[in-house]
Amino acid sequence: MKQLTGAQIVIECLKEQGVDTVFGYPGGAILNIYDEIYKHSNEITHILTSHEQGASHAADGYARATGKVGVCLATSGPGATNLVTGIATAYMDSVPMVAITANVALPLLGKDSFQEIDIAGVTMPITKHNFIVKDVTKLADTLRRAFKIAKTGRPGPVLVDITKDVTANKTSYTPMKPEPIKRLTEKITGEDIDRAVELIKASKKPYIFVGGGAVISGAHQELKEFVEKVNAPVADSLMGKGAFDGENPLYTGMLGMHGTKTSNLGVSECDLLIVVGARFSDRVIGNAAKFAKKAKILQIDVDPAEINKNIRTHASIIGDVKSVLELLNHKLEKVERKEWIGHILEMKKKYPLTYKKNGLSGPQIVEKIYELTSQDAIICTEVGQHQMWAAQFYKYRKPRTLITSGGLGTMGYGLGAAIGAKVGKRDKTVVNIAGDGCFRMNMNEICTAARYNIPIIQVVINNHVLGMVRQWQTLFYAERYSFTTLNDQVDFVKLAEAMGAVGKRATTIEEFEEAFKEAKEIGRPVVIDCIINEDDKVWPMVAPGAAISEVFSEEDLEKEKK
Repeated sequence: MKQLTGAQIVIECLKEQGVDTVFGYPGGAILNIYDEIYKHSNEITHILTSHEQGASHAADGYARATGKVGVCLATSGPGATNLVTGIATAYMDSVPMVAITANVALPLLGKDSFQEIDIAGVTMPITKHNFIVKDVTKLADTLRRAFKIAKTGRPGPVLVDITKDVTANKTSYTPMKPEPIKRLTEKITGEDIDRAVELIKASKKPYIFVGGGAVISGAHQELKEFVEKVNAPVADSLMGKGAFDGENPLYTGMLGMHGTKTSNLGVSECDLLIVVGARFSDRVIGNAAKFAKKAKILQIDVDPAEINKNIRTHASIIGDVKSVLELLNHKLEKVERKEWIGHILEMKKKYPLTYKKNGLSGPQIVEKIYELTSQDAIICTEVGQHQMWAAQFYKYRKPRTLITSGGLGTMGYGLGAAIGAKVGKRDKTVVNIAGDGCFRMNMNEICTAARYNIPIIQVVINNHVLGMVRQWQTLFYAERYSFTTLNDQVDFVKLAEAMGAVGKRATTIEEFEEAFKEAKEIGRPVVIDCIINEDDKVWPMVAPGAAISEVFSEEDLEKEKK
């Protein structure tokens, strides 16, 4: 039986779990682990990010793009706390991630030692589980448990904090194969399935609402069959994009605050809302008391805590989405709903997503990206107006092709996530769409992309303001633009070049098309700075506190003013 140090055990456990890439930043407490990474660089690729937050977002993007567990590393104290935003982002969006941190040696714990922090305590509310390892004999089993927890059921981030002396101490190590991760099906009952089938058969006007759970469970084929059998229109959440083909005639677009009029009005009219792996976020439901009041609610979710949390259901099935849909498909036969489907298709014609064509705009840029990527790119975003345009105007036809911070809304997320996605999916074009405010937050990660020549395309939709906040200030705060104007002298093209990337600027759609085509072929990271109007807005919109049936467009607002 081999005697290994704790640091060696960390590496062996990563190899056991099939980890080929980690993202991180070294420091004193984690040096023993980094010394072993150096010795195993032919087996595990380490990407040194510019900041630990970038490492956590890269691990998250890698996980979302590949479906595997993302891994990030950081040292004690500020290194560990710099991971917190990335861990919280992964937690809110149910992303499987293992964050490995090192802490001061056991005798120094609890003494306010240099770079000591109780990172397990700090991250307790934002992890699925976390551990602090103070005994080297427990290290291997703890790491194995961490990976299993991160992947099982509703995925999420797990933190493993290891004291420095544990990384140096030796113990016996026995290799183990990872346990297979089983789909959670034990709470699916025949009664619940039969009740769901009864509701679907009795419904005259069903609507299907798809969330991130359908993506996570890999249920896109089962969902396609389910939609065909139920013969209902389909809306999705931001996290659910790509689970159902965005070009399918039954697809009506996103639901909620910046959802389409068709989805918001259709859900408000339906008599049965079938919710597939979605958690009824406040940005989706608007005024909860007025949400889908004509409908019975059937919710399918792996997490029992989501049932009746925000919206009361009439029936529910608790279990893995893919497994549940397989059972329902077996019991359902295709139904004709010509009148209901015809009504929704007419609504789609009446309320298309539109934008003004006078000058370069966010929607125009997103549509051009869709055209130039042959519908087969991975789109990452930051958070704000550009994120909503990316959700509205790019047609996601496959799962794991939109990588965005939905629950936490993390500005600065997308660039690190794009690096992780590209490392995980080398054959895909990976585009990060950002606003200039978001890009400033973690633009130092362009250095990371340049250092490793990771050929991501960074599109900055630059309106020289914090666009979404300014939109709210325009509509609800009497145009008091308190600290949302960024009209200064920062030149993103020069900045990109200074960091080792290629910089381009576009002020027309023709210039953007030329720059994007070159970026696809150049094989280097490229930043395209796209100048748009500061007063462009995301339409349609539901005002905070309003029902989703009160969705309004720019034209509606102008009519009201008259």
